[in-house]
Parts: sequence; C-alpha cells; structure tokens
Amino acid sequence: MTPVFAYNWYLIWSHKSVFLNGLEVALELALAAFVLSVVIGLLLALARMNRPPLSWLAAIYVNVFRGLPALVTVIWVYFGLSEVFGFNFSVFQAGVIALTLLYSAFISEIYRAALLSIHRGQREAGLALGMRPIWVFIRIVLPQATKIAIRNLGSMFIGMIKDTSTFVIIGAAEIAFLTNNLEQEYFQPFVLYTAAGATYVIAAFIIDFFFRSLEQLLTVPPKGGVAGFFARRRQRRIAAVIQRVEGVSTMS
Repeated sequence: MTPVFAYNWYLIWSHKSVFLNGLEVALELALAAFVLSVVIGLLLALARMNRPPLSWLAAIYVNVFRGLPALVTVIWVYFGLSEVFGFNFSVFQAGVIALTLLYSAFISEIYRAALLSIHRGQREAGLALGMRPIWVFIRIVLPQATKIAIRNLGSMFIGMIKDTSTFVIIGAAEIAFLTNNLEQEYFQPFVLYTAAGATYVIAAFIIDFFFRSLEQLLTVPPKGGVAGFFARRRQRRIAAVIQRVEGVSTMS
C-alpha cells in the first residue's frame, strides 16, 4: 500500500487554476439550467394542480424525467436529437437542456408541495380585497411558497453542479473532464480526483450557506448573521441621519 505522503500533492496547488476553471464552467451550466428549471418547474407544478388532461401530461413529464439519469439524458439530447431531428446543439446548450429537463421535474414537485401548504384562506382574503387571481398568486401565494421551497431549491442547484460531471461524455470542460486530462498526463488519479471531489464539496458548502442565508433573510422578521449584518448597517445609517438632523437643528 502506497503511503499518503508518497503522492505528489503539489499537483493540486500547481494546477489550482485548472480546477477553478472547471468549477466556473460547471457553475455556468448549472446556473443557466437552474433559472430555466425554476420557471418550467413552477409551470409544471401549476399544471399538475390543474384539471385533466393538463395534470396528466404534467405528471407523465415529471415521472419520466425523474427516472432518467443525467448521463442518459445528455447523450439523448446531444447525440439523439441531432440524429433524429437534425438539431446540432453545442456542448453548453446540450448540458443546459439536459439539466433543465431533469431538474424541472424535481423542482415542480418541490413547488407543488410548497403551493399546497399555503392555506386557502389567504387566497380567499386576497380575492375578498378585490385583487385579481393572478395578482393574488404573484403577490401573496408565490412569495410564501418560494420561502418554503428555497432550501430544497438550493439542494437542487448543488445536484446540478455535481451532475455536470457526467457531461465529460460530450466534452464539457468542467471539473471531471479537466481532471481526467490531468490524470492522463501525470498518472496521479488519487491526488487529482481527491482535489476534484474537494472542489465539489467546497462549492456545495458555499452554495448551501448562500441559500440558508437567503431563507433566513426571507423570514419575517429576518434571522441569522447576514440579516443581522444588514440590520446593523441600516441602524447605523438611521443614526447618521438623526445626527445630521440634530446638527442642522442645533446650528439653526
């Protein structure tokens, strides 16, 4: 068994820019797909809560794409659609489409559960005040559902970043692809894939912190260290304004 200290760990530091570049590509793919998946997932959730046949079609979509692995989906998009329909997607486009197809199905279930948890009386109260149904949904129901769903949405975003590793099959220059290239050059798989795994884990911690902080900011009243930071800044600004007003009144 090879001792741990016998591996060339300096490769990680000397090629840190490679891992950061791979992470940047993974984040770009995941972020573009995340925005599309949230929009499509919300529409699917509303469709599933509607009457047949719309609810049936949405249910079929959700169950099909929840059952497909990311590797199969990206191959189907990149190679299958090209052969069947003549669509020639770039690597980036194919990756975004594949992630959107998969994760919009998961996000639709997250949003559906969140929407169903909002008490019906809130919708009725909005309608009683003369608001149109669409504005009741946008201004009352959707913000509360998003607060409920925000932590699970963060988990979906982390999952998207991890699933970009399967895009090595189509040549996406993300972390796994670049790590594989380094491994073929230096023959240090343990070192290099440990670094790749650490890159994913660090990114997951940062994203989880961001979504948790966002969740705390959206609560009433806001909670957490980030909310406290903004609250203290607001208090300092108010105190500065009061001092200026008092200074002006004293001079007059």
